Amino acid sequence: MNETRSLVDKFFLVVKGLCMGAANKVPGVSGGIVAFVGGFYEEFIYSLQKINGKAFKLLFTGRLKSFYRYINGSFLSLLIFGMLVSYFSVSKILDYFLVHNELFVWSAFFGMILGSIYFIAKDFSHWSKRTITAGCIGLIIGISISFLNPAKENDNLVFIFLCGMISVSGMTLPGLSGSFILILLGNYVLLLVDSVNALYDTGAELLRGDFSFTTNEERLSTLKILAVFTTGSAVGLVSLSHLLSYVLKHYKHITTAVIIGFITGSLGVVWPWKKTIFKTNISGDVLFASNGKEIISNYQRYLPNFETQETWWALFFVMVGISVLLGLDWYGKRRKQTV
Repeated sequence: MNETRSLVDKFFLVVKGLCMGAANKVPGVSGGIVAFVGGFYEEFIYSLQKINGKAFKLLFTGRLKSFYRYINGSFLSLLIFGMLVSYFSVSKILDYFLVHNELFVWSAFFGMILGSIYFIAKDFSHWSKRTITAGCIGLIIGISISFLNPAKENDNLVFIFLCGMISVSGMTLPGLSGSFILILLGNYVLLLVDSVNALYDTGAELLRGDFSFTTNEERLSTLKILAVFTTGSAVGLVSLSHLLSYVLKHYKHITTAVIIGFITGSLGVVWPWKKTIFKTNISGDVLFASNGKEIISNYQRYLPNFETQETWWALFFVMVGISVLLGLDWYGKRRKQTV
């Protein structure tokens, strides 16, 4: 892990955090893929692993500089800062394009996932009976998750905490989309739309000196839900990182094979040609969240129609997505040559 970083490295760490945050917001896309392709996945996992008993001992005894160095604070703080900024900027832009150009957004992400598979698999030369079996298991799990039916929304705080622990897996496990997991658990809108919007609105009001939210029971309830979700995410992130660091250390090739299979299986989630199925009541009326958005239930996939111009534009954006990953690969090789 790097103790000292140049200004350019720090800038790109924030950018990587922005990309991870944006990826985690989109159902079907994993922030872990960004970390894996960006070449900082292992540093990310091992840095999180350092948040342990020794770290808390340094923190509580006032040895803040030692604590910061021990947990690789320069790396984690810049990355997490980028993620937080993303939730209130890049992810909102993505929300806009998902509404107005959904097919092209999914196409670009589909291309990026294809590029990710190539990026990870091209240098993996450890195929054996064990790794092939592990890859197939990852593939089957990835495909299976793609076709699960979502549950109903549940605002029980214990369940919210568990949602946080489970959904954060998208940051640490490439190919497993945390936001898609939240759709399956029924709480995507509640936790990644309503709660984030409530925090954004509260922050904007505080900047204006407006404290009226303190008497708004619905807002306070949503903020409490967000706080519990965030706590669950933090606990899940740290605990899962300890497990993954052990697995990466002792079963690196098998883990990589599982990741390759899992990412390949996740292509079903980001398949561009699909219709969104919204939740409805007994009468068939579409259900809406408190922010006025339709609540997603699942997706109905179909084959592209090559007679339409829209399909060819979608294929163009698939190629754009692949090109982005190939560009990152080229940039990484060039940078290694100049170091």
